[in-house]
Amino acid sequence: MRKITLDIETTSAASHFDMSAMELSVVGTHDSLTDVYRAYTVPELPELWPILESADLLIGFNSDHFDIPILDRYYAGDLTRIRSLDLLVEVKKSLGRRIKLDSIAKATLGTRKSGHGLDAVTWWAEGKVEKVKKYCLDDVRITKQIYDYAREHKKLRFDDFGKKRDIPIDSDTWESVAPTVLTHTLPF
Repeated sequence: MRKITLDIETTSAASHFDMSAMELSVVGTHDSLTDVYRAYTVPELPELWPILESADLLIGFNSDHFDIPILDRYYAGDLTRIRSLDLLVEVKKSLGRRIKLDSIAKATLGTRKSGHGLDAVTWWAEGKVEKVKKYCLDDVRITKQIYDYAREHKKLRFDDFGKKRDIPIDSDTWESVAPTVLTHTLPF
């Protein structure tokens, strides 16, 4: 099964009401087939499309609501047709509310995010492209580690005002679909 863990950064801050004005700056990925982490800028997206097209599962955190819809605007096909797993959706399904990635990373993995999305917007505006790529790939690493932890332990943890609490996670079906060679996301 080819799993692509992904995260995106944008050139402006998120608006909860209108994401249509947001533009992509960087996409970070981990490819389970090659075990390679890579960051792409918009001119490099043609190199990313064949990887996503052959994916059996896209993994992210808030990816169904944010990352995939924004990335899909740059793609000729329909990335929403590729099976996806949004870890934030899984957390909300279990806990009944959303929890920040940083809180889950701190309690589950003992690590923190290397910055905030607003930092990435500032760095991009300042021309610090490599810094944005590093930040994005740090989030991809954390997301992948959280995915792996949930698969192995059937739970995640979050920091609740200094106390670690468990989030039961039903990960049994996450990888149950047989791998496919091509997802046929492009209109033929």
